[in-house]
Amino acid sequence: MGTRSGRSDPQRTGSTEFSRRGGGRSAAGRASASSDETPEASGSGGTVEQAKDACLRLLAVRARSRAELTQRLAAKGYTAEVSEYALDRLAEVGLIDDAAFAQQWVQSRHTYSGKGRQALAQELRRKGVSKDDAESALAAVTTDDEHDRATELVRRKLRTMPANLDRDKAIRRLVGMLARRGYNPPTAYAVVKAELDAAGSDPFAPDDDQPLD
Repeated sequence: MGTRSGRSDPQRTGSTEFSRRGGGRSAAGRASASSDETPEASGSGGTVEQAKDACLRLLAVRARSRAELTQRLAAKGYTAEVSEYALDRLAEVGLIDDAAFAQQWVQSRHTYSGKGRQALAQELRRKGVSKDDAESALAAVTTDDEHDRATELVRRKLRTMPANLDRDKAIRRLVGMLARRGYNPPTAYAVVKAELDAAGSDPFAPDDDQPLD
């Protein structure tokens, strides 16, 4: 899934992968081109051009799924017909692509936020990504990827835990931390026990006759 670093999550940057793939200004220009059968705005909503501009502003902040953009346009008062037409035009020039969005989201959230496959699958469902697109993107996170990322999270957490914490409590706390990030129980338990064994049991044993090193 790529090397982790101290850099910020690219999902939060203004320049998205979709803007690069869509050809920047030329793609935005093609998206703004009018059609012979552009639906008219009605009621309190806006025009197709206004809807496309609204989407482009949202995409400049971070990549978004089609469902997310649909919801945002509806909240702004655009009619369903205008929204669908605008979104179709943006999809035609590659500025909306749920498969690419899902891949970027999974890589970013796994690498920078340490999310496991279960959490990532839930996030993609909430964003309206189809099952097929989600499964294709999640396939990029292998069992080894999850194991390695979970190990990093446990090692970082161990540095902040009390030295006299009971081992069983430490296991529950660490496994719970991984579970909240979307790691399945077998992976979480395996990683936690392996890291505690590697660190030695003494730092997490209750006070007894066994002296600490």
